[in-house]
Amino acid sequence: MDVYGGKEMAAAFRTVRNNTITIAEEIPEDRYSFRATPETRTIGQLLTHIALITNVPMHIHGNKINDLKQVNFPQLMKEAGTLEMMPRSKADIIMLLKSERDKFAAFLEGTTNGFLAEGVATPNPDQPSRSRFEMLLSAKEHEMHHRAQLMMMQRMIGITPHLTRQMQERMARAQQGQQQAPSGR
Repeated sequence: MDVYGGKEMAAAFRTVRNNTITIAEEIPEDRYSFRATPETRTIGQLLTHIALITNVPMHIHGNKINDLKQVNFPQLMKEAGTLEMMPRSKADIIMLLKSERDKFAAFLEGTTNGFLAEGVATPNPDQPSRSRFEMLLSAKEHEMHHRAQLMMMQRMIGITPHLTRQMQERMARAQQGQQQAPSGR
């Protein structure tokens, strides 16, 4: 019985990316240049990084590379950095988040359990091989890491993140329901 395969990974990735897109939509464009500290990315740069983050796993797994020594990471990172630093409007960044979501999710949906189970050699002696499943799942984890940074930046510019607002609304409804429930005595 398959519990979690490519289709489930794609659905989970879409959920994560859709929450990132909501954040991108809620932040005013004039705040896209905000950065938490001088050495960090701006909101716009971070959103662009998130949008393009799946290019690395797409390169590795789309090309069926089975040994990370075959990947020219310095060149890949240089190319990624160039793409990330291109000036983009808020609308362009949101469009990029959506198009890259769709591209990566379609790739994930097309994977088989056999492909996901394949090992990929790593240069790390403590973990000489990782499954494609684990490596592809890390793309979602990486985005969630950066989304947490975005949520902190939202707070810094005076916006309560939508997931926090939703939780607060659920808690208020639950509290309201408890106050209206008759006492059992």
